[in-house]
Amino acid sequence: MTAAVSSDFAPAKINLTLRIRGRRADGYHELESLVVFADVGDALTFTPGERLGLSVEGETAAEAGDIDGNLVLKAARALQKQHESLRGGHFHLTKSLPVAAGLGGGSSDAAAALRLLAKINDLPLTDDRLLAAARATGADVPVCLDPRPRIMRGIGDLLSGPLNLPQLHGVLVNPRVAVPTARVFAARADDSVMREPPAAVQDPASQLVELTQAPTMDALVAAVSQSTNDLEAPAIALFPAVGEVLDAIRAAEHCLLTRMSGSGGTCFGLFESATAAKAAADRLLRAHPGWWVRSTTLGAAPITRS
Repeated sequence: MTAAVSSDFAPAKINLTLRIRGRRADGYHELESLVVFADVGDALTFTPGERLGLSVEGETAAEAGDIDGNLVLKAARALQKQHESLRGGHFHLTKSLPVAAGLGGGSSDAAAALRLLAKINDLPLTDDRLLAAARATGADVPVCLDPRPRIMRGIGDLLSGPLNLPQLHGVLVNPRVAVPTARVFAARADDSVMREPPAAVQDPASQLVELTQAPTMDALVAAVSQSTNDLEAPAIALFPAVGEVLDAIRAAEHCLLTRMSGSGGTCFGLFESATAAKAAADRLLRAHPGWWVRSTTLGAAPITRS
């Protein structure tokens, strides 16, 4: 009898805003970010079996690194430590998102793996063992576990409830330049260790709360435009191609806002409509055939499991 194969979608994570509040004594950074998810991403399938395994294919598979160090297996092994009788199996990852790109691709892959293991082992997504495995795998994995818009704080471990935000029409562009997160953080002008948690982290009623009250796309874009991505300037200084991408998106017709996501180098543009976003993506790809360019809808991820 053939084991049933199940599948899940690992959406790109987009930081609409990203404020860095300071570096802790342990080296981690306190942050505050409004996170949404795209309808583009990687795909993961799972076949139950006796041993954990992983195979990788796809457009960006060559960039994904050594299989044994992949976050899919790291997440599965972390959950095995939490759940001694966990049923395992073989994962097959179809990699479409660029790597080291500020899209949380590896973290989203890991979260999809945890969802697939939760399904076959009858675990709710709120199970403490699942959450512990997500935290042990990486800072961005918890927010990707249930990919809906949220405010993310702390080192990524403090999450708001899911936010009911209007959908946004966007274009994602990566110059196919890997941007290591550690280098971007290290390049910040002020990276001194903070003496105490900043007020914005202590106070849940921070400046991002107003973003959750934007009832329309225009209101949300206006609110997002009042914030920043604090890693954008150091990323551009290290990797000028990021600035070139931002300039190219900004010049597109009907573009409302441009910004870098995460630690880069993927940048996004927000547009008036899906039609405008698609037209901009087509023009950008014609002008820069070496770039990774996708039009997308941003909001809650279209999770489809089978």
